[in-house]
Amino acid sequence: MASASKEDQVSATPSIDAGVARTLLSSGSGGHAYIDVRLPEDFDKEHAAGARNVPYYLAVTPQGKEKNPRFVEEVAAIYGKEQHLIVGCHTGVRSKLATVDLVNAGYENARSLQGGYVAYLQSASPPDQQ
Repeated sequence: MASASKEDQVSATPSIDAGVARTLLSSGSGGHAYIDVRLPEDFDKEHAAGARNVPYYLAVTPQGKEKNPRFVEEVAAIYGKEQHLIVGCHTGVRSKLATVDLVNAGYENARSLQGGYVAYLQSASPPDQQ
């Protein structure tokens, strides 16, 4: 059986709703961890409380994106494969790619944050204030 293409894998990426993610992360149980895959300079400006920064890209320039070749290795240095990971970026595109890489590396409990950090921030506001 042929393996699924990267495009097929991305479209089938396990994901989690921002409101559900916020509830799980704020429960204090320690069962879920937030990995922010944005560039360090974006992470440093603002990020979710308790988030760890493991950039998926090392650089984004007009010439293209430079993927972090040690991404999975850097995650593995922090979290075991059994950890429940919530993977977020700015709007949820990069986190899907990162989650595919993690799932393929054996992180079966990795989930891409739907809508990224933007949706995570909005999930803190009452619906009439969004």
